Amino acid sequence: MTYKAFLIKYAEIAIKGKNRYLFEDALVSQMNHALKKVDGTFHIRKEQGRIYVEMEGEYDYDGAVEALQHVFGIVGICPVVLLEDEGFDVLAGEVIRYIDEVYPDKHFTFKVNARRARKNYPLESMEINAQMGERILEAFPETRVDVHKPQVMFNIEIRNQINVYSTVIPGPGGMPVGTNGKAMLLLSGGIDSPVAGYMIAKRGVTIDATYFHAPPYTSERAKQKVVDLAKIISKYTGPINLHVVNFTDIQLYIYEQCPHEELTIIMRRYMMKLAEHFAKESKCLGLITGESIGQVASQTMQSLAATNEVCTMPVYRPLIGFDKQEIVEISEKIDAYETSILPYEDCCTIFVAKHPVTKPSLNVIHNDERKLSEKIDALMQEAIDTVEVIHIEA
Repeated sequence: MTYKAFLIKYAEIAIKGKNRYLFEDALVSQMNHALKKVDGTFHIRKEQGRIYVEMEGEYDYDGAVEALQHVFGIVGICPVVLLEDEGFDVLAGEVIRYIDEVYPDKHFTFKVNARRARKNYPLESMEINAQMGERILEAFPETRVDVHKPQVMFNIEIRNQINVYSTVIPGPGGMPVGTNGKAMLLLSGGIDSPVAGYMIAKRGVTIDATYFHAPPYTSERAKQKVVDLAKIISKYTGPINLHVVNFTDIQLYIYEQCPHEELTIIMRRYMMKLAEHFAKESKCLGLITGESIGQVASQTMQSLAATNEVCTMPVYRPLIGFDKQEIVEISEKIDAYETSILPYEDCCTIFVAKHPVTKPSLNVIHNDERKLSEKIDALMQEAIDTVEVIHIEA
């Protein structure tokens, strides 16, 4: 069967009260953006708490569904038949025709689930359920009714037009991107940070990203890996401006001047400072990292407090209480895992100390950083001046 429309279901947006239209408009905007690269002509409209995508002529069904499955805010994509109200007999005939086309094998259990949003319809919901069930059984004796665990649920919504559908393709849920401000993601080539960006974007936050590159210690392939990861998460987040920062001279200088057990923490503190600089330039409201308590030495409570100290804006850590397997499962779900595990090291793994401190003292860190003198400020400014900004779009 060739569907000419999708009914789009959302969840949290429905409880937004008087501001609901703002979230609906943001969702429509994200849907338009997602569908613009799919073959076909699509028209999106809002009506009585529902959003419809209507298609003209031929279109790429699978491509359209895949695009909509990457739009935060959508919980269900329903291929739907839209019918004018020409009486119950005509409706029953259309439902029979729909079942015959969509379900070649009629050996299934079913339930009719009617909703009468338009109260002037002559039959109540329960009457529609009973009478439509009878018509289906008469047309297809192989079917059986099961009101508790049906294999197929036939949904009939009585609105300005009558909606008939039986398939609900799950969407990603969450809130439409752009409804909750903007944040800067510290993106590496690992598993965690792409997942962190995905999870914050799922709450409606627009994402930019900063990546710390350390040539020649990290290769161009390591940089390309991060670009590829940014492309993967941009399927969900929308376009990302990726700030590629040359961190080599800063890392080498810290390596020369500071105790090696403090390297990870001090380097991390300077990364946070640089990321915050670009975040402020981009009018972001916070930083995002993929840190999880206790996962590595730089992610103990004491280490996180030490890196937080250099920031003046909030640092959001959506993975803070996750274990590694939970993070891997999300990485696999968003198709980032296979790219994340490619063997190209980033700057965080090149300069790791053999015995990093796990409970850093801020007084000790401050004393060590004083050894860096004014040269570190010049190196930081050079990193800012030479940043490469790559516009990423799936």
